[in-house]
Amino acid sequence: MTQPEIKSEKGPIESTEPLSDVESSLPRDATDEEARTLPRVVDRIPAAAWAAALVGSAERFSYYAIVSIWQNYMQNERASRAVPGALGLGQSVATSISNGFFVFSFLTPMLFAVVSDVWLGRYNTLIVAFCLLICGSSIMFATSLPAALDNGAGVPGLAVSMVFIGLGIGGVKSTITPFIGDQYTQRKPQLIRQKNGELAVVDGSRTIQFLYNAFYWLTNIASLSSIPATFLEREFGFWTAYLMAAISLVVSLGVLLSLKSKLIKVTPHENVLPKAIKVLSMAARNGFRLDHAKGSYQTQRHGHGVPWDDSFVDELKTGLIACRVIFSFAFFYLSITQMYNNFISQAGQMNLHGVPNDMIQAMAGVACVLFGPVIQALYNALAQRRLPFGPIARISTAFLICGAGMAYASGLQQLIYHTGPCYDAPLACGAAASDGGPGRLLLLPNDVNVWLQLPVYVALAIAEIFGLVTASEYSYEKAPRGMRSVVQALVQLSACLGALMGMAISPASRDPYLVVVYAVLAGVMGLCSLVFWWVFRKYDRIDRQLNRLIEDTTREGSE
Repeated sequence: MTQPEIKSEKGPIESTEPLSDVESSLPRDATDEEARTLPRVVDRIPAAAWAAALVGSAERFSYYAIVSIWQNYMQNERASRAVPGALGLGQSVATSISNGFFVFSFLTPMLFAVVSDVWLGRYNTLIVAFCLLICGSSIMFATSLPAALDNGAGVPGLAVSMVFIGLGIGGVKSTITPFIGDQYTQRKPQLIRQKNGELAVVDGSRTIQFLYNAFYWLTNIASLSSIPATFLEREFGFWTAYLMAAISLVVSLGVLLSLKSKLIKVTPHENVLPKAIKVLSMAARNGFRLDHAKGSYQTQRHGHGVPWDDSFVDELKTGLIACRVIFSFAFFYLSITQMYNNFISQAGQMNLHGVPNDMIQAMAGVACVLFGPVIQALYNALAQRRLPFGPIARISTAFLICGAGMAYASGLQQLIYHTGPCYDAPLACGAAASDGGPGRLLLLPNDVNVWLQLPVYVALAIAEIFGLVTASEYSYEKAPRGMRSVVQALVQLSACLGALMGMAISPASRDPYLVVVYAVLAGVMGLCSLVFWWVFRKYDRIDRQLNRLIEDTTREGSE
């Protein structure tokens, strides 16, 4: 009997069974040939995954409501007429404090990652993190009240709240991404027939990619909380925005507790970090090759075994690849964090036309909401046509777009400096205030429309979609099964390096040097894009093999 052919976009695939058997056995595990040649589609997302993503997005709602107005809160005086203020610390000091907070909040995930993977588990760690965030936002609310500011509580309250909020962010950042991924349990490629009658392969990797893109899209909708926060700050005072953030966190914690029975909670594994350190130490003593730390090699070469199997070493090799990729994001994070300090100050130097200077950065969230589905559609179209656009290519694209955004910011700053009335000293000259006393001046911005900042935020938003979402996907799929929170925390550690560099350049983050600051960042990101692609491009060719290695060892560990 002649065997039928199964059509694909890359040509016919010979079937090893009659078509009726293929029909009756669907869905089934896809063969390697089917997974390689047939179109790959996204699986159905479980309701638990959507619920976890919504809870994580709610935490971002409160985060942006707090952080988006911190620069004004710290930098400007309470009596400032041009932009709102509270503490009057100045731009350079405010930027340093902001970067210091980012450093702290990027370091804390490693602590919570170990606690999560070894002791509490991701769900319980999230509960603790939300409690810490509620404490921090409540302190921020209480000490930003006018009466509290009058009594000098502003600076101490800011310091204490930053500690609680930084710890809470660490707990959420280290666990929410792997926690969402845990809710989707199907990993092996499945052969299905689509509604149009064509065969396709349900791809777990593409499903995780779609899930994290959806989560990032939701978090950017949540980030629009910065818009009402900036108007509340200007019209009623900073305390109203911080109250909104605290309420959001209380509601999120309630939802997380109410869904406890419906969420998948992975049992914490043994602490594999000491074992990983021993493997790396043995590899260093054997020519710095991880394969030489395998039990099979040690038995054959030295006649003794080791307390780990070969698959653990293979997992660790894949995890180290992910770590190298992730640490390449340091300069990317340095550029992205400009949105939360220097770009807000830049907006304050321009004609606002009634818009709060710290509201413009919310346009990055709007751009992410608009372009997220477009980029996901691009991924779908490429996957249907079997055109490769692997994670390394996506990250390289992100770095390049980020560099273009910083180049535009440099040009915009140059335009500000070349425009009156204050030229390279914006807000340092003024006109007589109409309602002020003799000699009182109203400080003037330069005559440049603030909406010229919009392309910067659009470029950085698109760069985030390509880069940060891919980093989350890469760290989850390549991490050893007992170290997923730890590897995810390394994403934040690379952000910490970026924030440290931000602190180092903060003395230059003032007029009239900002053109050079942005131009240097643009050049660095362009160079990073080229170097990153040159060094890591080979991993796109073996991406499926790396994912399969982690999937197989994870499945063995759960059996």
